[in-house]
Amino acid sequence: MAASRNVVEVIPSAKRLIHSLRDLGYDFVSAVADIIDNSIAAKASEVRVDLHFDGAESWVRIADNGRGMSGTEITEAMRFGSERDYATDDLGKFGLGLKTASLSQCSRLTVASRTDRDSRRIESRQWDLAHINRTNRWEIVNLAAEKRSDEITAPLQERPGTVVLWEELDRVLGYKVPWGDRARNGFLKTTEQLEQHLAMVFHRFLSGEARRKKKLSIHINGTKIEPWDPFARSEKATLKFDSDQIEIQTDSGRGLVGYKACILPAQSQYSSRRNFDRDAGPAKWNAQQGFYIYRADRMIQSGGWSYMRTPDEHTKLARAAIDFFPDLDSAFQLNVAKGRVTLPLELRTQLKEHVERLTKRAREVYSQAARTDSHASHASTSTASSGASGNGRHQHSASASTRSNAAGEDRSGSATTTTMKLGSALDAAATAIGEIRAWRRIKKRLKIDNPEAADAIDT
Repeated sequence: MAASRNVVEVIPSAKRLIHSLRDLGYDFVSAVADIIDNSIAAKASEVRVDLHFDGAESWVRIADNGRGMSGTEITEAMRFGSERDYATDDLGKFGLGLKTASLSQCSRLTVASRTDRDSRRIESRQWDLAHINRTNRWEIVNLAAEKRSDEITAPLQERPGTVVLWEELDRVLGYKVPWGDRARNGFLKTTEQLEQHLAMVFHRFLSGEARRKKKLSIHINGTKIEPWDPFARSEKATLKFDSDQIEIQTDSGRGLVGYKACILPAQSQYSSRRNFDRDAGPAKWNAQQGFYIYRADRMIQSGGWSYMRTPDEHTKLARAAIDFFPDLDSAFQLNVAKGRVTLPLELRTQLKEHVERLTKRAREVYSQAARTDSHASHASTSTASSGASGNGRHQHSASASTRSNAAGEDRSGSATTTTMKLGSALDAAATAIGEIRAWRRIKKRLKIDNPEAADAIDT
């Protein structure tokens, strides 16, 4: 008979560890997206995100019409490392997302839920860091009905679902004067960034292309967001390539990774300048080239070549979708915030030929468009010169116009093709010497100090 061992259970300090878990790599938009992952898992067809500014009393609420949770289920969901079984296509993984995503942005998290359409019974639980700091215990608060605010219960009055409420937004409103104009403007900018991010990350769910049957709608402050398709498939000039399945070895056997590439049109081939600007994406053309990596139809990475090559002005039209399912999470080294993956070595090896072929064709499209634009510009200049040859005053005017165009402005002061090429060239130069981040900071500062100059070089 084996000798018994003396063991001691060592429970982590709640006050110390819970604050450490606030720094797992979430920013505001990725934190909200992680909460919406749970709504999708709960079979919701609608998610409403509301951001309410009221200085230190500001709050963020994510409410869905999913199947809801019982009190016991909420308690388990509020556990760090909750014990639940994930389906093969679930967007969750670690049992941490609800808590770590929320507490990365706020110091008080409340979850309320209703499961029965015929009964208005609502269950709610709360993590409050002020309580944890006082008690140093892993305790959640079971909110009594009279302690629940209208913000947490209002969305559940008419239907089942779940509400996640963030209060004490210390990581969102990190301003000395939370009621000031800077705080208000920052909050509004955050709302705009959130719309762009959710339209991109969940575009397959919003458009009904995801493998699940229900189409998803997301509203931000009452406004329905439209999906952003990174592959501009509605543009006639977009070049679409056949999809491919790449097989890789994993710890649990062989797995399949989907690959599908496309080349977006050059600006002169776009249906409109508005659509061209829209398809540039949140980070704009050069930064948005490369891989769009999806896990169970949810975008994890948007752009970049995953260290297989550097961004290049001449390949900025090249984009490719890479698809994998949660059974390959370990191979892709998915992080907790679901904001970063690493391409498996075997996949990188097999992708090399695909990437070379894609970028070569992208350069050809870019160069062909540049030559066409150059010829058109030359023809336009020649026509203008010819028309002015009979009159010295008109000839002088045409020359002045040509000089103005060379400087990047027409008579109304708007950017022309020459200036846009300058902006692209500056982006490419900064990328080539590894200073693209510094260049982006310069452009951001320029937008504050000299907006007209910033607009003139913005590509």
